[in-house]
Amino acid sequence: MKILVITGTTATGKTELSIQLAERLNGEIISADSMMVYRYMDIGTAKPTEEERRGIPHYLIDVVNPDEEFSVKDFLEMADRKIREISLKGKVPIVVGGTWLYIQALLYGLTDAPPTDWKLRKKLYEKDNKELYRLLENIDPEYSSKIHINDKKRIVRALEVYYIAGIPFSDYHKKHQFREKRYNFSGFVLHRPKDEIMHRVEQRVDDMLKKGLVDEVKKLLDMGYEKSLTAKQAIGYKELIPYMKGKISLNQARDAIIKNTKNFAKRQIRTFRSKFKDWNNIDVSSYTKQEVLDTIIKKYNSGGIKNEHTG
Repeated sequence: MKILVITGTTATGKTELSIQLAERLNGEIISADSMMVYRYMDIGTAKPTEEERRGIPHYLIDVVNPDEEFSVKDFLEMADRKIREISLKGKVPIVVGGTWLYIQALLYGLTDAPPTDWKLRKKLYEKDNKELYRLLENIDPEYSSKIHINDKKRIVRALEVYYIAGIPFSDYHKKHQFREKRYNFSGFVLHRPKDEIMHRVEQRVDDMLKKGLVDEVKKLLDMGYEKSLTAKQAIGYKELIPYMKGKISLNQARDAIIKNTKNFAKRQIRTFRSKFKDWNNIDVSSYTKQEVLDTIIKKYNSGGIKNEHTG
């Protein structure tokens, strides 16, 4: 069974499109989003509601608590199992999400880099971004040149690998590039003009606040999750904690969420340009929803990824 993979930056419309594809292809959805795995973090991670899912099964959503560890290896094991189960039912596994590390691991396997050291990672996360980035520039200038100074997650992982193994993270990536793919798949990257993505980000943040994001953050704090790495790093949550403590206004928190989400989207755009350039790239703003659906289904039924761009 060939799997279908849908990725793209935040606010490109992956969730809605994937549900429509599942309906047309008799498929079930596996989330490849590193934040949707956490329970109680629904509005801020833009999880589809039960109503929005329209009866389509979704997997790898709400699998751990916000203070529990969840690694790429955990994702890979769970996703592999779900792909087998979906295939055995004669349905199409549809992998959807914007977490490149998850998708890379699923399609090509894990790198040989050492596993996560949560104690070391916690210590690194306590340091300032600029300090961490300077450390990375010194030990792995090749990898540091490819990521943004504010991409704390990747900076910490690269430093973690080096401190454990004494080998630059870029060396592991070079070896990993030559691996055979683990699945027969069709891969699609959704795009929109940058200005349109930025506008959609603003709309999404305002919509999240209207839906009750503040109350969701309050609930997480009341449950004792403030000090977990997840709560401290998740966009949409970390910005509201100072507001909950009376340190900033709600408008300041809103502006911070929008700014950080836009910066995250810009990093995703750079990643997708470099990592997914040989996939089927679709500018969804240039076509009707029906045309996008028809294009993906036709290409999925006819073959795998192709070295061409649509749109």
